[in-house]
Amino acid sequence: MGRDDAALVRGDLLLEAVEGMDRPLFVLDEDWLFAYVNPAGARVLHRTVGELLGRGIWVEFPEAVGGPFEQLYRSVRRTGRADSTEAWFEPLQKWFRADAFLTGAGLVVSYDDVTARRRADDERVAAVAAREQAAAEAARAGREAEEAARHLMLLGDINLAMTSTYDTDEAVQRFAERVVPELADWCIVSVIDPDGTRRDVGRAHRDPALVADMHRYADLRVATNDVTAPVPRMLREPEPVVYAELTPEIVESMVPDAAAREVLAPLRPAAAAGFPLLARGEVIGGFTLVNGPERGAHTPAELRTAQIASRRAALALDNARLVSLNHQVAERLQLSLLSPPVQPDNLELVVRYRPATQGISIGGDWYDAFLQPDGDTVLVIGDVMGHDIEAAAAMGQIKTLVRAIAFDRQEEPAGLLARVDHALVGLAVPAMATAMVCRMEQDEPERAAGVRRLHWASAGHPDAMLLMPDGRVEDLTVPVGPPLGIGWLGARSGGEALLPDDSTLVLFTDGLFERRGLPLDDGRAQVRALLESSGGLTLTELCDRLLTEMVGEGVEDDVAVLAVRMHPGDVERPAEAGPEVLPSPFG
Repeated sequence: MGRDDAALVRGDLLLEAVEGMDRPLFVLDEDWLFAYVNPAGARVLHRTVGELLGRGIWVEFPEAVGGPFEQLYRSVRRTGRADSTEAWFEPLQKWFRADAFLTGAGLVVSYDDVTARRRADDERVAAVAAREQAAAEAARAGREAEEAARHLMLLGDINLAMTSTYDTDEAVQRFAERVVPELADWCIVSVIDPDGTRRDVGRAHRDPALVADMHRYADLRVATNDVTAPVPRMLREPEPVVYAELTPEIVESMVPDAAAREVLAPLRPAAAAGFPLLARGEVIGGFTLVNGPERGAHTPAELRTAQIASRRAALALDNARLVSLNHQVAERLQLSLLSPPVQPDNLELVVRYRPATQGISIGGDWYDAFLQPDGDTVLVIGDVMGHDIEAAAAMGQIKTLVRAIAFDRQEEPAGLLARVDHALVGLAVPAMATAMVCRMEQDEPERAAGVRRLHWASAGHPDAMLLMPDGRVEDLTVPVGPPLGIGWLGARSGGEALLPDDSTLVLFTDGLFERRGLPLDDGRAQVRALLESSGGLTLTELCDRLLTEMVGEGVEDDVAVLAVRMHPGDVERPAEAGPEVLPSPFG
């Protein structure tokens, strides 16, 4: 919203507050722009309201610069004390009496053409009376304008607070905390779960000493409310319900349960108003505003603001529900595509996947492990660029392509990545991904020597790490090619290494070590240090420790880990590795 638009908005607020006033009046914002001018004021200044709104006073009336009117306005703004002046204004050939005072909506100036009063004593008396009346009206208008400004800020705060979280319970709690005490002494927000269950979730009270009493009543309210109570009524018929006065008879009719009324009594409800939360034609909840006897009935301005707040809150809450549902669908789809790895001969494979918990975006991280027809084991880990259902669906396509091409071609990982890249472009799969492919093989001489041969290649993916039997950790570096999905025509490079028995190969996505504010090298150094101190752990314990210490509970991004431990081939498969699991010949 531009400066002129903002001035017009504030002008609209003041227009409602001082509607019907004949007293010439205008309001100046902090930049000395006309935020509001009533018609009477515009006429006296020989202008129209439209010609003044949003315009600078010193630009429109430069003759006032340096004169008594400028001195008055700047003094009131500087000191905050109301004041007045009376002076001749040459351009209009008139004497003006100007009264100024400062409000939250701006500098309010009311003024009179006192030329005639100066010519006759009787007119002076009438002018004094008019000034007094106008001052009272302006003061009242100022109070109403301040209230309107506070309510406008409240609506913006509600919108920001509720749309910055996708946790529906947290969103309604934020709502309750914002409307109290501006609109009511206390508030309870109800939500309707997808199964139709009503829960009173958001709760706030202006008096800390009564918060516990409010919670005790809210815990009982759903079960004890009569059908005539505000929330059941507005959930049946989604219209506001207002009680300007809650008599004992009304309270008893709404809360027939004596025990619940006893819990309610310390809260001393004197007035209540309920508003449904209606989004896309569906009632998804409601909120109740309650005042004690000192505050009394809700004002018309409070009720108007509450009704606007109900619409904004309902939309924000419904959007949070839709995003959460989308998140759950994407997560379930992704998990369904992450199949358990094979467990060939004396290789032990452990996988871990942790979806993001901060924010709502499910990424496209994946892992895979399968056997080629010649018996070699292929390991894959990757990360599709994008989020939610689209990323999960793209991950499924890329994973299938890698499997199919690897099984058919049985070539080096670098060549496999090149074929997958070209297939993605040729089949117009709208996705890009980083990936690392490893192929583990072992011939008889290598088996006798207690080693396996690893071939690997990377398409923009973080290097894997190798934990040696003596506790050393090596980075398996290789020239990193561009991500899959761009149709790269250049050569892709691969690496080769020997993996001794009892060593552990760890592949992972960047969510394991990337943190906001933490250099990437420092994150990888933390992973390396954890591996170096984990030599005595089983592979399951090692993977769990990686997630616990590197990720914790607040996951900023999806994390996938694929770890392989090379057990000696001349001994029985260790019990902790679990049974050997090979792919079924029937798929």
